[in-house]
Amino acid sequence: MPPVLIDENFNHRILRGVRLRTAHLDFVVAQRGGAGGAADALLLSWAAEQRRVVLTHDRQTLPKFAYDRVRSNQPMPGVIVVSDEMPIGQAIEELTMYLECGSPQDFENLVIFLP
Repeated sequence: MPPVLIDENFNHRILRGVRLRTAHLDFVVAQRGGAGGAADALLLSWAAEQRRVVLTHDRQTLPKFAYDRVRSNQPMPGVIVVSDEMPIGQAIEELTMYLECGSPQDFENLVIFLP
């Protein structure tokens, strides 16, 4: 299971649901981990240093910066973008599946969009 960084805009009800289903979720919320309010490029840099997959709802800008990191051969541990229109129960189920079934290497250089 990969460690994760929760973007500051991420729905904490989804996070709570995933935590209840995932016994050993290693997570840091951006605001508490020293990356709160950071620009997307800095957030991804911090996540790469910490080797944490980013969970976000930001479909507009964060993926672009993630792809830029991949193109420039910078470390990019992965991003999972969850639609903010996705039902919370479905988001919890799908995220739990991805996180429990995946290793950190499975997410490297990927941007995954749910749904």
